[in-house]
Amino acid sequence: MSSNRQQTIRKAVTVAGVGLHTGQQVEMTFRPAPVNHGFKFKRVDLDGTPVIDADADLVVDTARGTTIAKNNVRVSTIEHTLAALVGMGVDNCLIELNASETPIMDGSSRVFVEAIDSVGVEEQEADREPIVIKENLSYVDPVRQTEMMLIPADDYQVTVMIDFDSKVLGQQHASLHHLEEFKAEFASCRTFAFLHELEMLYDNNLIKGGDLNNAIVIVDKEVTPEEMDKLKKMFHKDSVTVKKEGILNNLELHYVNEPARHKLLDVVGDLALAGRPIQGKVIANRPGHPSNVEFAKVIKAYHKQRKQMLAPQYDPDNEPVIDINRINQMLPHRYPMLLVDKVVEITDKYVVGIKNVTFNEAFFQGHFPNNPVMPGVLQIEALAQAGGIFVLNQVPDPENYDTYFLKIDKVKFKRKVLPGDTLILKMELMQPIRRGICEMKATAYVGSTLVTEGELTAQVVKRSAVV
Repeated sequence: MSSNRQQTIRKAVTVAGVGLHTGQQVEMTFRPAPVNHGFKFKRVDLDGTPVIDADADLVVDTARGTTIAKNNVRVSTIEHTLAALVGMGVDNCLIELNASETPIMDGSSRVFVEAIDSVGVEEQEADREPIVIKENLSYVDPVRQTEMMLIPADDYQVTVMIDFDSKVLGQQHASLHHLEEFKAEFASCRTFAFLHELEMLYDNNLIKGGDLNNAIVIVDKEVTPEEMDKLKKMFHKDSVTVKKEGILNNLELHYVNEPARHKLLDVVGDLALAGRPIQGKVIANRPGHPSNVEFAKVIKAYHKQRKQMLAPQYDPDNEPVIDINRINQMLPHRYPMLLVDKVVEITDKYVVGIKNVTFNEAFFQGHFPNNPVMPGVLQIEALAQAGGIFVLNQVPDPENYDTYFLKIDKVKFKRKVLPGDTLILKMELMQPIRRGICEMKATAYVGSTLVTEGELTAQVVKRSAVV
């Protein structure tokens, strides 16, 4: 990506058109949004103007496009809109609609890209936090014969291969090497459908906004005069013809592989539902909206898990937020059980503490002679003490409270902790503290390596109370 900073559009811009399936006239306005806002759709035609996040977990239909919904409020055919935003390097945008479906325009992202380009994009005062791919991710749908993979790369790249077993389309592929190519090489590539699919949709009272100007219609069978008459009625045309290459009417392809390029456009739009920019290379064989959305969920889950495991940045040159003297006042623990030396970061959601492990620790005398290893239970104790500091930091008189374990769950020890290691202790709230009960995700690192993880539950008790 050209910028490491988050970006939004400079000012609002509106496009208007017809919804593909509803046939309704739609106005859609792109509006600037603050940092970390992401993409959200706002239904201004409904009471309360409800907002729906562009989130893979909110997708409710992928039959003929991608539809998201929340509290029975829907927005359909969002993939071309999202592809335009991603392709233009936008991170934060509010998309307002006065209908349940985005306008289809010419069946591509071109008009949306031109609208965004007309007002420009501006950097914001926050860094991007992309989904950085460190290992191969994959998704396979054996029924649809779809395979998708995401592998590490320095930029966002996409390669798509399609094979519809059609003499007209044949096998095609397309590749996006840099996101900057999207505007010129992919934004104008239109959606396509086979004639038999359109007949089925028309018979089911769908594609009310369908037109020969907003889709490439592939004809891979002989068309009878009766079918031609039906097509005239379907598309409100006086005349309908089939070109020799099997494309309805006198439509000229922008590229020989325009269908594959449009499938790539759909992949870019649907994978935006993972919630963040992606740093990695997508390889997709026979992709479609169902597989794209499922793969977006895989990517989102990967990022969430990796973020939880990401080591906090510790700079020993920085002054501690809470030093050992203050820790002594907050915690009742003393030698040899005080296992937090300082706190380097604390927010309303997490705390980061430091334990410097030296050979002088009392437990190394017996654990183990000639093979000093920090006991796993003491690593958990160190994490718990860091969590205690987090909780006690929120009360005015921490010296009058203690924290006691209620539960230890899902603990894993990934690597030995040895003399000379600096143990970075991170405790993060899993949900708000209620009635003195605190549930926290515990992770401990040496450098950037995760050594211990688990979930700890404790209760905060006033010292005068009976436990």
